[in-house]
Amino acid sequence: MEIDDFVHDAPAVRVVFGNGRIRTLAAEVERHGSRRVLLVGGGHASGFVDRAAADLGDKVVGRFAHVVLNVPDEVAREATRVAIESRAQIIVAIGGGSTIGTAKAISHELGLCIIAVPTTYSGSELTAVWGITRHGHGITGLDPLVRPVSVIYDPELTLDLPTGMSVNSAMSAMAHLVEGLYAPQVGPLTALTAEEGVRALVSSLPRVAVEPRDLSARAEALHGASFGGWTLATTGMGVHHKICQALTGTLGLPHAETHSAVLPHVTAFNAEVVPAAMERLLRAFAAAGRPISDPATGLWDLAHEIGANTSLRALGLPQSELDGVAAQVVAAQPVNPRPIDFASVRAIIAQAYAGARPCEP
Repeated sequence: MEIDDFVHDAPAVRVVFGNGRIRTLAAEVERHGSRRVLLVGGGHASGFVDRAAADLGDKVVGRFAHVVLNVPDEVAREATRVAIESRAQIIVAIGGGSTIGTAKAISHELGLCIIAVPTTYSGSELTAVWGITRHGHGITGLDPLVRPVSVIYDPELTLDLPTGMSVNSAMSAMAHLVEGLYAPQVGPLTALTAEEGVRALVSSLPRVAVEPRDLSARAEALHGASFGGWTLATTGMGVHHKICQALTGTLGLPHAETHSAVLPHVTAFNAEVVPAAMERLLRAFAAAGRPISDPATGLWDLAHEIGANTSLRALGLPQSELDGVAAQVVAAQPVNPRPIDFASVRAIIAQAYAGARPCEP
């Protein structure tokens, strides 16, 4: 058997997974020798942040709840000011991708460690990617310091997550898994992890959509999403993520719903040049008891079935912006297995805008 070249750069992150494991938060803080905690989190996770504040007691020296989608620069600066004034030594971020993104923005500026407690399926808690929105443009970067030192995955924290937020954020994790499968020099361990992550999401998401308080389904979905974050952390981002970054950072579209709409069409574009990755997707769907004949249509059908977003037009994207987004993506020169140009990227965005089911080859 011929083995392709690969690079495997495994991040050092402590992962604690299981029902009720939020109760270990104080021990995790103690493990990292920190006495002064800044709590970051609000919105749907406010109750969990309140509980954490009670558990941590006088270790909490500050709290930042003004979490905003896509982390505007002014919000990042406000959060950083709170961290400085409180003289925090560590950040505990409890919430979804925007909450963890806010914590990362603070960490990037001040070098503080993060303990992340995700309450959605975004997957950003395992990566070194940080990002903010400044003057209408998304700015991202890589900084090993922003990767959380510990991540606590507690499926019980996702039980009351609204179904729409659940399925769309899970499709964001699916995008990390799919794009990771055909990333340059993807290693065999990452490929196996990504395949298992896809299987877990395909198996669990229809159950989450039908019965949101099914704890077994929630645990399997969180398992799959965590593998999505791990995959993204060990590979990289291609044209799919660059398209989504342009749409969310520049035009303010919601992150998860954008991923869900774009993913099937980028998969269709790349499919013919990454047969091994497509074969893994077929296997993952089959292992989940949902065999398909084409990954791109399978992903669209899954999103449609669970009620995730399939259209950029439905998110309010003006059709007049398609050219500008395509030009921005091409200018960024993303690494992608199939060469891109303005016409091909615009076609992908136009298909995602319309939201129609991709045609099977």
